[in-house]
Amino acid sequence: MSSAASVRAAGRPIGLMGGTFDPVHNGHLRAAIEACEAMALDHVRLIPLCVPYHRGEPLASAPMRAAMLEAAARPPLVVDRCELERGGVSYTVDTLEQLRARWPERSLVLLIGLDAYHGLPRWHRAADVLSLAHIVVVARPDIDTVHDPALDELVANAQAAHLDELHDTCAGRVFFLDIPLLPIASSELRARRAAGRVIRHLVPESVDDLIIEHSLYFP
Repeated sequence: MSSAASVRAAGRPIGLMGGTFDPVHNGHLRAAIEACEAMALDHVRLIPLCVPYHRGEPLASAPMRAAMLEAAARPPLVVDRCELERGGVSYTVDTLEQLRARWPERSLVLLIGLDAYHGLPRWHRAADVLSLAHIVVVARPDIDTVHDPALDELVANAQAAHLDELHDTCAGRVFFLDIPLLPIASSELRARRAAGRVIRHLVPESVDDLIIEHSLYFP
């Protein structure tokens, strides 16, 4: 187990945000930047998945989704193509193992939404995820949700009371981060495009330019 001093000496925590990004939108970018600033992260790596295991194939190709991310990302946001380069079905635990090998002493912070958190017990090798990274839920705890015994067992006593705990350890903690979020969904943007409606106010202009140039999301 790395000491708090060695973890801090390795550098500030690195944020990780995975997703289909089909397309990336202002909600993704706002959440990543707000989390980065609120938690004093070094940067946030935006990781487009290759083949999802829990939903249908993305409409845009992997290279195009990566191109849209590259067009949108500016420091402190960085695009990481590790899942696209690895190919096949994208499992978060495989990505965490790859990044943990790259940064063995660094605090890694996996940013997920509340829905993903509630579905954590169904993730591939879910029990290994917390051994590789911290989990930060970018939403306030949903006190009205019926407790899932499988989730309670998985996270056990992992919840962190203070952000310092995520700076002092490499992995293993769960933290709820209440930050401003934009209620935008990629599925809604695809539907708007299919209906011939404008989405330029919901995605960066550079992303909208690519969508128009390549006639993406038309029926």
